[in-house]
Amino acid sequence: MTGERPLVIAADETVLDEILRVAAVAGCELDRAPDLTAASSHWARAPLVVLDEEAVRHPPVLPRRGGILLVCKGSPGPATWEHAFRGGVERVISLPDEETALAGAFADVVETPAEQPGLVLGVVGGRGGAGASVFAATLALVADRDPGGALLVDCDPLSAGLDVLLGLEKAPGTRWPDVRLSGRASVSSLAAALPQRSHRGGNLPVLAFGPEGQGPDVESLSAILTAGRRAGRTVVCDLPRSLGEAAEEVVLRADLVVLMVPLEFQACLAAKKVLNRLSKLTARIGLVACGHSKDPARAAELVGPPLMASMPRERGVSRALENAEFPAKSRGPLATTAAGILQTARREAQAAGR
Repeated sequence: MTGERPLVIAADETVLDEILRVAAVAGCELDRAPDLTAASSHWARAPLVVLDEEAVRHPPVLPRRGGILLVCKGSPGPATWEHAFRGGVERVISLPDEETALAGAFADVVETPAEQPGLVLGVVGGRGGAGASVFAATLALVADRDPGGALLVDCDPLSAGLDVLLGLEKAPGTRWPDVRLSGRASVSSLAAALPQRSHRGGNLPVLAFGPEGQGPDVESLSAILTAGRRAGRTVVCDLPRSLGEAAEEVVLRADLVVLMVPLEFQACLAAKKVLNRLSKLTARIGLVACGHSKDPARAAELVGPPLMASMPRERGVSRALENAEFPAKSRGPLATTAAGILQTARREAQAAGR
């Protein structure tokens, strides 16, 4: 035993199976012992101890310690509470009703909260072909250079796919159809299982749809957003214009939703419709005007939200994408605008105490 993993002592096979399953979802490895006597030499070093009722019925004399959980099937009865009190248990967790609490305890062992919470950012196009996916990927690549890192999440089931955009469609790793999470999750464990785009600052994990196009359920997406923020990561979500239940979850929880609008009259009118839907969910919306215009601020007035940035077209992007190459430049309009958006989002999140 390493002393760095939670210690599990459970004789009830059903309870043990549930504990192992929840720990696996949280990305937490466990040490096991057949009984408290066998675990005595590792008792004090384990960051968390998880017991079943059989383990605490006749406990040996062990030093008092914190971080002891008693897991039981169904609602605890009087005898359960008596055993818990006698064994110095910190909390009794009944399964399946309190599975989230057990997952949270395991997640706390895997990842302690970051000093600075991460950001949740959404990117949506004002019309089709506005460059939202390219900007979302650039935003994530820029954010991934920071100590907390980033995670790029595909939430648009009708797009070509972020893995295709970044040249990762043949890379091994988990896609959305393989992800089913609830409650607390470990974002570092998830990131390690995903395809990753190498760049100068490291490796950006990308959660894409895969060939089937099956996307996120709200529960899994919510768990990822919570885990990312808690771990100090910047989670960037590429959102569909039609939104939908999963995308609306991102919008509700985002520190900022970036609306990409080409500086064209018809594009501004289309973006206005997207803005109306977004505004019903959040006020944290910023406009990025794309392309060339003599007066981008005036064009932005046709849409409505504050103009955060005016981004000229970056040369070579269309040609690179046609050749299945993502234009991951460290300088240029895309990277410069992304860096400015990140700085603004962090500043506003800190000012709001998020």
